[in-house]
Amino acid sequence: MSNYVRVRWLIISMLFIASGISYLDRAALSIAAPLVAKDLHLNPAQLGLVFSVFFFGYAAFCFVGGYSSDKIGPKNVLTLAMTVWSIFCGLTAAATGMASLLIIRLIFGAGEGPFGSTVNKFVRNWIPRHEHAKAVCMSNAGNPIGAAVAGPVVGFIAVTWGWRWSFIIIAAMGLVWVAGWVYVMTDRPDEHRWLCVEAARGEFADLKTGVQATPRLPLRAYLLRADILADAFSMFAFTYIIYFFLTWFPSYLVMARHLSIQKMSVVAMIPWLVGFFGGVGSGFLIDEIYRRTDRALFSRKVVLVGSLLVASVCIALAGIVTSIVGVVTLITVAVFAVYLMNGAFWAVILDIVEAPRIGGVGGFVHLTANTAGLIAPSVTGLIVQVTGSFMSAFVLTGAIALTAALSVQIFIRLPKQDVSRIRMRPAE
Repeated sequence: MSNYVRVRWLIISMLFIASGISYLDRAALSIAAPLVAKDLHLNPAQLGLVFSVFFFGYAAFCFVGGYSSDKIGPKNVLTLAMTVWSIFCGLTAAATGMASLLIIRLIFGAGEGPFGSTVNKFVRNWIPRHEHAKAVCMSNAGNPIGAAVAGPVVGFIAVTWGWRWSFIIIAAMGLVWVAGWVYVMTDRPDEHRWLCVEAARGEFADLKTGVQATPRLPLRAYLLRADILADAFSMFAFTYIIYFFLTWFPSYLVMARHLSIQKMSVVAMIPWLVGFFGGVGSGFLIDEIYRRTDRALFSRKVVLVGSLLVASVCIALAGIVTSIVGVVTLITVAVFAVYLMNGAFWAVILDIVEAPRIGGVGGFVHLTANTAGLIAPSVTGLIVQVTGSFMSAFVLTGAIALTAALSVQIFIRLPKQDVSRIRMRPAE
């Protein structure tokens, strides 16, 4: 194994850990929500607003972070982002009421916003094209792991020492990661001090192609294309589903299913643990379908459409079934399905967007998608407040997934030249 292969997978491993920390940070408030709401005197509608305000900062900085990664590189962007989000995760412990909690969550969200589009920029700069899907999926596969361990970790700390300590401990983990990232990461492999021999042999010439070239198209030319918008809507559905469950599933188990905090902390981790395998397997599945069919577009679309259809059915049924086992099983299948498409929408961007615009277009798609984070928690809170039930919220989420599946099937059409351009190379 060459030094280049070792270093790039070390960096992917670090991104895996970072994605896990990011979801551990986000899920912490959801797990501690019953205690936080009681301590700060928040009703369900107010709690929904607290969940949603995170995404005002998050969505805006999806685009800002992606655009900045094109200009100043993914290392600098992610260093600043992780530092900001870790500090403000820790400051959650200092919240004294609704107003302070809203401000802290807003800036915390701004810190986490650049992560997804910055990872995509890293993949374009460091990873050969035939490994793009795997690299994207592995880098983001920590998301469900972070969400899964949030239950037992935050639940234990909150019950044992109080909910405020859980945010302080998680923040410290993020700052330790930043120190390692600054030491290991460079924007491109030819800049890395451990890879000087490979750089001298010109082994990274294919990766550098187009990275620093003058873009042929302005950024705005991509932003209203039907295929880009359909890809954004598929990510919107993914985000809506994930944050519907990430923010409200723990409270649903306590409020509607009457589980204790201790039991909820264990049950809430099940869908995310299973979702991890969907996230890891996504890239391998996409690459394998392409290898067997030699149809690049088909390999992306079949995963996107199939996953969204399965999720839509399972989520709608979960709002109807009465047993806790049935609900958890259906939600687990739905979370697995949506994570199975995690590599597909990012792979579409890498395939149809020129290298100098990867960060900006990815940031726009991520911004559009994460408006779902603004909508899902607050709409769910209002539905529960008005109806006293979660059933309508489940049905609405399933309908969004179904609509996204149809949009992908209709609008994503790779031009022939792009399909031929992404033919898989032999493995290294």
